[in-house]
Amino acid sequence: MSSPCSPPTQILMLDALDSRASAREGDASGDALNPPERPPVSHGAVSIGNFDGVHAGHRELLSRTRANADAVGGPAVVVVLDPHPASVLRPHSAPTRLTTIERRAELMSEIGIDTLVVCPVSIEFLNRTANDFFDYLIVERLQAKAVVEGPNFFFGRDRGGDVHVLKDLCEQSGMRLEVVHPRIDDGRLISSSRIREAISAGQIEFANTMLQSNYRISGRVTTGERRGRQIGFPTANLTDIQTLVPDNGVYAAKVTIGGSNAGLGDSDRELRAAVHVGPNPTFDEKRRTKVEVHCLDYDGDLYDQDLTVEWIARIRPIEKFTDVDALKQQLHRDVARVRAIIQ
Repeated sequence: MSSPCSPPTQILMLDALDSRASAREGDASGDALNPPERPPVSHGAVSIGNFDGVHAGHRELLSRTRANADAVGGPAVVVVLDPHPASVLRPHSAPTRLTTIERRAELMSEIGIDTLVVCPVSIEFLNRTANDFFDYLIVERLQAKAVVEGPNFFFGRDRGGDVHVLKDLCEQSGMRLEVVHPRIDDGRLISSSRIREAISAGQIEFANTMLQSNYRISGRVTTGERRGRQIGFPTANLTDIQTLVPDNGVYAAKVTIGGSNAGLGDSDRELRAAVHVGPNPTFDEKRRTKVEVHCLDYDGDLYDQDLTVEWIARIRPIEKFTDVDALKQQLHRDVARVRAIIQ
């Protein structure tokens, strides 16, 4: 596995490989002393999937991709199929993302992955046969020397290709293939779907264990009802969230202020926070789910700033209190819990 000082994983669109391939063809008769640039993905080891969450099972796969890349003397490359194929085939039942592409690259850099190639998923792409998929992506675009996948890997139209088909295709092309066994926890496969179930149930600590990292969401602060400020607990209302929001409840979290709008000295600053997810029943509010962040020991203006929330633990479910004083007493207890959980 790579050291914490590994360089960041480069994000590259698949179309860029087509452009570089055209450039190489155009330069084929050029100066022999200045050969065309080789793409940063060729002649290495590759793993293909969605890798949403970059969880414990993914990390096993990625570590072996890094090891195979070292063995063949090339880059470690991951191809992310984006959006998730289910979003194209069954848009109404497609899973909500756990991680953005940028977050996946950040997590993959910890394992030493050199390049994350984003492969746009469309009906046309999904209609490729298994053989065509292999030739188009692995042979022509990536020029791979090794392939690393899990036993449940399927590819091509109607999932026509599996690891047995992949083995035959790799042998015909002179490529190494390693099939990595999935990670099992409590008799069940660690998967992105299982992690979504845990997060949707508010089981943040269990989700974090399967992720092997703390779950994060990011969003932008907008104006709210300002009730929190009126009772001494100002909150930042988070919107534009692109990933799965945990179940309703109150959580202990770490918050990072980031983006170009961050105040002087606030950029990348980490704070402890109590985060309320859901409506406010004490005020008879039945609106859609809200994410309200109360940052401890901070009195700056967070409006229109980007926040990243790193979920640590669920403190309690949402409750309806008899009056505002009872609510304030509970909020004081929540803040004390956050301080105790996050030292």
